[in-house]
Amino acid sequence: MKGIDLEIKKSESVAIVGASGSGKTTLLSLLAGLDTPSRGRISLGQYELTSLDEEQRAGVRAELVGFVFQSFQLLGSLTAIENVMLPAELKGDRDAADKAAMLLDRVGLGHRTHHYPRQLSGGEQQRVAIARAFASSAEILFADEPTGNLDTTTGLHVIDLIFDLNEEFGTTLVLVTHDQRLADRCDRAIHLASGEIVIPDTSNVTPISTNA
Repeated sequence: MKGIDLEIKKSESVAIVGASGSGKTTLLSLLAGLDTPSRGRISLGQYELTSLDEEQRAGVRAELVGFVFQSFQLLGSLTAIENVMLPAELKGDRDAADKAAMLLDRVGLGHRTHHYPRQLSGGEQQRVAIARAFASSAEILFADEPTGNLDTTTGLHVIDLIFDLNEEFGTTLVLVTHDQRLADRCDRAIHLASGEIVIPDTSNVTPISTNA
């Protein structure tokens, strides 16, 4: 990362886009406190991540952050509802089971609560991962290529779910994507090239004119 100066507002949705190797996932990892910068400051909510040790950053993530990964990252030994319950249980939420059941129903998997990840399709696993991300009442959701392993139709459904739930819960959404459909749904996009924020070249884009 070079010369990054960035502020993301509460409840804003932001896409991080760019070619492979441009630094998208690195920036996401830094913003979430998974990695630490060699210099500079990163704040998440009221916490300055760069002044905290790993255990303290993990505590901040548990309090504020939800994740959706391209590879789903579900625990194979847990059922769908147990995977969704886990973040809320770790926070001591007594309503973890009820909340997990509600969210699985919300993503269309109320009939698959006791299925294990190996018994679910890719799209179903990603829907479980989305439900899990919202189960902890996170204030900010980080998503890394959430449609990368899905076919077009399933990807569109997952996109709708992410934005519907994000609006419903009022979370801040930061996502890395190659999917222009996903980026277009965000409030704004941050374009990276070689670790820097750049202004995209639109010189070859033909503007569309309309008559009133």
